[in-house]
Amino acid sequence: MLRFSTVVLLACASLAGCMTQPVPMYRLDTGTTEIPAEEGQVAVLLGPVTLADYLQHDALLQRLPDGSLAPEGQKARWAGSLQGNIDQLLLRQLASRLKTQRLELNPGKGFKPDVQVELDITRLDSGPEHPAVLEAQWRLLDANGKRHGSRLVRLQEEHQGSTADQVRAQSVLLQRLSEMVAGAIEPLATAKAPVRRSNPVVKAPAKPEPQQPVINAIEPIRTDLEVFRF
Repeated sequence: MLRFSTVVLLACASLAGCMTQPVPMYRLDTGTTEIPAEEGQVAVLLGPVTLADYLQHDALLQRLPDGSLAPEGQKARWAGSLQGNIDQLLLRQLASRLKTQRLELNPGKGFKPDVQVELDITRLDSGPEHPAVLEAQWRLLDANGKRHGSRLVRLQEEHQGSTADQVRAQSVLLQRLSEMVAGAIEPLATAKAPVRRSNPVVKAPAKPEPQQPVINAIEPIRTDLEVFRF
């Protein structure tokens, strides 16, 4: 009887080990975007977009109180590639803010951009006791590869501590970054847009005034004639 009980307990323990909780998975929120129906004026090539080495993993890392990074307690993961998730978020945000469909991700073979955005994301993380922080640098290049601006940014967003709200806060940071990049692109897009000239108004030729008949000047009647008497 004792042997049978031991077997049952081992079987139950084995069965409990198989019934594990599913691993939570998260994706960044692209925010409220309105994809333009028309092609638009400016053509934008996004990329290369590079991520810090510690972000190139499936595990969702947490910033601990001492500043170190560790996997989230439930070992939460990113749903799919974080790189691809960030690329699509930026692409949709820029399309909505610049009102153009002419956007492609690097390398964009055969695509001729008016502006190229090179972006390095060196930090994107948060923790239960740490706000979400984004550190990045972008560079803008024109169609000839000439640099038209470069900027380092550090953005911060508070959250309520849960993993889901941390992901929301990180999404907000990327949306704010997109807004800043779009603002830097707009002057280049405005300079590229053709100047619309209004059609000159052609005035109808003035009608010639009717000629007045020429009236010969009336000669005065001479009254100074001498009268001869015979």
